[in-house]
Amino acid sequence: MTDAVKPIHTDEEHAAAVAEIGRLWDAEPGTPEHDRLEVLGILVDTYEAARWPIDPPDPVEAIKARMEQAGYTRGQLADLLGSQSRATEILGRRRRLTMDMAWKLSQAWKIPAETLIRPYETRPD
Repeated sequence: MTDAVKPIHTDEEHAAAVAEIGRLWDAEPGTPEHDRLEVLGILVDTYEAARWPIDPPDPVEAIKARMEQAGYTRGQLADLLGSQSRATEILGRRRRLTMDMAWKLSQAWKIPAETLIRPYETRPD
């Protein structure tokens, strides 16, 4: 544990940092070990975000995920978007979200607006 904490540049350094995090996992807050744990966590997170970026879901997948996560129904989506047919068209990718729909979803269901306004594929009628 006397080794200095350094930036992570390789998968090997990443694996070593993850192993060290495992060893330090139960460190008491306020101790040097806990400080090291926090710094290693930040370094690992930064490396992983750069090495294995995760694209946000497209708008339709984000809506479906939020519905599943929160237990929202198609009826609730229809109420939010204005009609059952509109909700069905959005979920079936036959219609794009308008800015007004994206805003309502973002405000009511707390889906990030950046996710809802991303371009996505639609299916022809």
